[in-house]
Amino acid sequence: MSQPATDPAKTYRAEDFPRPSVTVDVVILTLVEGELRLLLVRRRNWPFAGMWAIPGGFINMDESLEHAALRELEEETGVRDIFLEQLYTFGDPGRDPRTRVITVVYYALIDAARLNVSVRAADDAAEAEWFPLYHLPDLAFDHAAIIDYTIQRLRGKLEYTTIGFQLLAPEFTLSELQAVYEAIRNRPLDKRNFRRKILSTDILEKTDATKMEGPHRPAQLYRFKADAAR
Repeated sequence: MSQPATDPAKTYRAEDFPRPSVTVDVVILTLVEGELRLLLVRRRNWPFAGMWAIPGGFINMDESLEHAALRELEEETGVRDIFLEQLYTFGDPGRDPRTRVITVVYYALIDAARLNVSVRAADDAAEAEWFPLYHLPDLAFDHAAIIDYTIQRLRGKLEYTTIGFQLLAPEFTLSELQAVYEAIRNRPLDKRNFRRKILSTDILEKTDATKMEGPHRPAQLYRFKADAAR
């Protein structure tokens, strides 16, 4: 649809201009037994009824983008005050058969210990379930492309930020930290090299506590240095 002519003598109304709808989608990830898992909801209604999708919804007229993302996150997981970051905007004209829909995608990283025992589906979803990130069902809309983009962004940020710590409890072992890096990169890492590299960054500090890991001696617990955030 072309834009109306810019006649300075005419008073324009909002309905004179095309207005695409705007949604937020939230890629919600957690780590369970060394495996990255993604929260998906099964759609109840058309389009793509019965298919799995990233949680999301239309933005209310009186809320900001971030507030809408936080609302969706709390509706699906029951948690708040966690890491949430805007990822990218997807706006292909044919991505939604209902109308022209532009979606602003956020991603959230959640320590599994903070999650409820079970997740709940919002009113427009039939059910919600955690799936292994690298073994997903067919997804609705362009959500497969959104997930691929999220993975690539996470792997890139892992190289120069401390984003992986968002998947851990405040205190953790080096083995647990290595599991986060391995899960995001989707490949094993050499234990000795990983520990030497991560300790050389000076972003960790030892605590006075230890944690049993298997039949071996207790493992040292570390925490992230707050002044090293980047």
